[in-house]
Amino acid sequence: MGLGDKVGNAAEQAAGKVKEKTGETTGNRELQAEGHGDRSKANLKQSGVKVKDAARGVSDSLKGH
Repeated sequence: MGLGDKVGNAAEQAAGKVKEKTGETTGNRELQAEGHGDRSKANLKQSGVKVKDAARGVSDSLKGH
């Protein structure tokens, strides 16, 4: 995965946090839940990127790179 994916995931996570905090501040539970969901989705994507990067590292080390 490229740097763009990592940056995109970080931006999505930040946007989710803003939504979550805005919902919390205004008492809008729906917005708060939506923000929490956005953050969770971004975290899951980021975990996938980390797994792929780690697998690539293992593959490269087995190939002798």
